[in-house]
Amino acid sequence: MSPSSLLYSTLAAELDRRVAGEVRFDPGSRAAYSTDASNYRQVPIGVVVPHTPDDAVEAIAVCRDNDIPVLSRGGGTSLAGQCCNAAVVLDWSKYCTRIRAIDVDRGTAVVEPGIKLDVLNDNLADTGWMVGPKPSTHVSCTIGGMIGNNSCGSTAQAYGKMVDSVRALQILTYDGIQRWVGPTDDRDIDRIIASGGRLAEIYGGLRSVVTEFGDDIRSRYPHIPRRVSGYNLDSLLPDNGFDLAKALVGSESTLVTVLCAEIDLVRRPAGSALAILGFDDIATAADAVPAVLEHEPAALEGLDQRLVELEHSRRLAEQALNQLPRGGGWLMVQVDGEDQDQADHRAKTMIEAVQAAADCDARIVSDPVHKKQVWAAREAGLGATAYPPVGPETHEGWEDAAVPPHRLGDYLRDFHSLLDRYGYGTSSLYGHFGQGCVHTRIPFDLRTSDGIAAYRRFAHDAAHLVVDYGGSLSGEHGDGQSRGELLPIMFGHRVVRAFEKTKALFDPDNRMNPGKVVNPYRLDDNLRFGTGYLPIEPATAFAYADDGHRFSHAAARCVGVGKCRGDESGVMCPSYRATGEEHHSTRGRARLLFEMLQQDVITDCWASTEIRDALDLCLACKGCLSDCPVNVDMATYKAEFLFHHYRRRLRPMAHYTMGWIPLWARIATGAPRAVNALTHTPRLGGAIKVLGGIDSHRDLPRFAARRFTRWWRDQPLLTEGRESVILFADTFTNNFDPDIGRDAVEVLRSAGFSVTVPSNTLCCGLTWISTGQLSVAKKVLGRTMRALRPALRTGTPIVVLEPSCAAVFRSDATNLLHGNEDAHRLAAQTYTIGELLHLRADDWDPPRIGGNAVVQPHCHQHAVLHYAHEKAVLEDAGVDARVLDAGCCGLAGNFGFQRGHHDVSVACAEDKLLPALREADPETMVLADGFSCRTQFRDLMENRTPRHTASVLAEALRDRKEKQ
Repeated sequence: MSPSSLLYSTLAAELDRRVAGEVRFDPGSRAAYSTDASNYRQVPIGVVVPHTPDDAVEAIAVCRDNDIPVLSRGGGTSLAGQCCNAAVVLDWSKYCTRIRAIDVDRGTAVVEPGIKLDVLNDNLADTGWMVGPKPSTHVSCTIGGMIGNNSCGSTAQAYGKMVDSVRALQILTYDGIQRWVGPTDDRDIDRIIASGGRLAEIYGGLRSVVTEFGDDIRSRYPHIPRRVSGYNLDSLLPDNGFDLAKALVGSESTLVTVLCAEIDLVRRPAGSALAILGFDDIATAADAVPAVLEHEPAALEGLDQRLVELEHSRRLAEQALNQLPRGGGWLMVQVDGEDQDQADHRAKTMIEAVQAAADCDARIVSDPVHKKQVWAAREAGLGATAYPPVGPETHEGWEDAAVPPHRLGDYLRDFHSLLDRYGYGTSSLYGHFGQGCVHTRIPFDLRTSDGIAAYRRFAHDAAHLVVDYGGSLSGEHGDGQSRGELLPIMFGHRVVRAFEKTKALFDPDNRMNPGKVVNPYRLDDNLRFGTGYLPIEPATAFAYADDGHRFSHAAARCVGVGKCRGDESGVMCPSYRATGEEHHSTRGRARLLFEMLQQDVITDCWASTEIRDALDLCLACKGCLSDCPVNVDMATYKAEFLFHHYRRRLRPMAHYTMGWIPLWARIATGAPRAVNALTHTPRLGGAIKVLGGIDSHRDLPRFAARRFTRWWRDQPLLTEGRESVILFADTFTNNFDPDIGRDAVEVLRSAGFSVTVPSNTLCCGLTWISTGQLSVAKKVLGRTMRALRPALRTGTPIVVLEPSCAAVFRSDATNLLHGNEDAHRLAAQTYTIGELLHLRADDWDPPRIGGNAVVQPHCHQHAVLHYAHEKAVLEDAGVDARVLDAGCCGLAGNFGFQRGHHDVSVACAEDKLLPALREADPETMVLADGFSCRTQFRDLMENRTPRHTASVLAEALRDRKEKQ
């Protein structure tokens, strides 16, 4: 064992003994925290997850005793590299999330640093207050992280940066000083200094820094709304009240650890209107910013044609983008009012004034859903620009500089010229234009020496350009490593010397997030890729065509923005929502796979137990395929990993039972009543569950007395109709819910289709895919496609009632059988029943159903198929359908049946879904086309009968016939 390994082993043992939180020095945890959302990678020494701030105090004491650096981390979404380091990482986001106090009268809150912004705002909703700053990562960023970064967001136009919200901070220095800090008058400073000791040294030293460098601070700090670079030493000037709390905001864990924070809140606007102004190009749009600012907007954002094109190509927020007025550059302007009428009036007045001075088109978005979609389109900018469909991937590195708003148009023209000079001209430009802050991701080549040298030269030239315009190198994301070495260009050497002295006062031994902001690493050190990047490139079962047929590219796809760590909406990532663990998020799992291919921290590749355990609670819901900004497909990566991990190894028994359920179902249908009796007898059924690796809490599915395909053989063949369709008898419909198949035949025939059901027992291979038995899945899919070949040759629609099976045909089949033209034909010809009725039977007169329904789309339906056509069919039938945005049901095929998964499965359902169903009126229909969803509802809810869309339509058809 090396000396460092021995030291870290001893450190881990001591931390484990003295800290009540979780101590993790294993390779998997170190891999999961090796990077943030930046270009940088530094594998940590270990990770501590404190249960309370006191745990963090003890952890830092242990690190101090062993001379080990530390780094505080919240959501880990930093774009400048400040949230990764070769240190002990304190992850505050799991447990230190308590709200200590809310003062409704004063509009203040006292919170622990790990609480997420959206969670805090949800808790404040009934009070009429909210936190002012709202970064685009609001679903995952924490208050502590926002304080460390001095976060902003679109709402900073009205409410300022995080520094403007902080009233007081409870801080801890590396050497153990604990104190609440805030504004301090001269008398208090004199008293502290007179008392002597370490605190006197800090306050006296800060007073000396202000005295020595005060004039430099006043002259070199740009007077713009978005100066985030550097330490906030201006908050220590006498005219600013020597506010140490505000001075520490934005110090990126390099000076102190924040244990608790008191923040000011702002009133939620009573009314708001969103106006969108279209101009010829983005620079012309920026020219109009001063005119808009005269109307005191609450938010003023810009986006260019390139961003809109990329979002269209990725189908991100497509409905919102279709509402844009004509133009090649746009301003999004939110105007608030004391009520909605006042907000609308102010927006119209603003539009008239701007149009009188500039040529622009405009519209007001009044519908709340559309407004949310437009903001989602703006917030999706990073994801949309990371992997353009044509051209190289893009990177941070110069993504948030800010200049005076009245000079923004000219700056954008000069900046565009700079991009063109370096061959980076395809970059999109967007951002917080009302405060002169410009976001962009640039196609830097960070893998070759020439490319990295060009990146260095560009960063220095861009820094000089921003400073020439009186701007800030960072207007939002901080300095970290990306801009640390460039700070002398902006501030001059004397102010940088003031930063160094401040750092030395708080952290004389450079143990707090070393190498960031002060005495920084070079901006091209510690690159995640770099000239040494050489991942192994293993042979794979899936093709990964969108990733250049390289698994290493797929594993590196995650850009770290952490949307998968949100709790608010969408499907991803249900296991993270249940456990709060980084390695159970899509991002954490992606990091582990990335590190697996580096052969550095994780050295046993597909045999890794760390990755196996991290993927064990992945539900393979595919939510990340649609919800992740860069479309990480963890369900596919999991199947790939399991395929290799268990090759020539004994698998978990559930892989042989639930993974082979199509085969067992086929056998069981020879004597379904006897099989049901055996599997549901308490003693024998319990033994079967134990032997089969099935959780004891689960009831095994009951096989139908008569399979759907057997019923079909007795039906008369009707060949007349508008069009012939194949109704695919999937395993779940055929063997467990044959009534749905019969109902679907009735509905399809009523819509004028001639229905055929294949005589062979066919399967999509889903259960083998989800358990990583990909060789079997390929054979099953190949057999199915051979049986369907006549239909594939004639272009006959294939209707699939189980959404997960339809998603296999639409997506997985072409990935698993890449190059097989029949797989591509199958993908193009697969329809859900809602899609077929809406797209190919537009003259069909659906039966009148009426009433209300809550709909739980299957996760694969959400991710691959998208639940739109079914909703349209239901609306045509008079159903007021509320499509739930409540995440995964938690069963997810075999996942919820597997031993050890029950608690997480139920937690996923209880997160939002089951509460939403319980709140629904008892007369409201519950619709769920997925077999897993219906099974979960039956297991966990009483007095609710979930139904398939086909069954509801068929019942209404029968009612209509009876009334005729």
